Amino acid sequence: MVLGDAHSGMKVRIIRFKDNRGLEGKLRQLGILPGDAAKIIRQAPFDGPFLLEIRGREIALGSRIAEGIVVEEIE
Repeated sequence: MVLGDAHSGMKVRIIRFKDNRGLEGKLRQLGILPGDAAKIIRQAPFDGPFLLEIRGREIALGSRIAEGIVVEEIE
């Protein structure tokens, strides 16, 4: 599934980024890498941004970016 399909409170592991070099570079600059675990703190309504907690930091990602991140749900 992609991050855009996740919901608040869900814990996920980032598997890979979809084929978009610009997206991968931006996420790496933010310190988001495949293998990272993340908790979705909340998603704003009407396709608003996602607020994630990754390695103790809160990071906001727009819904279009979230559609380019492949994740799996974890416990």
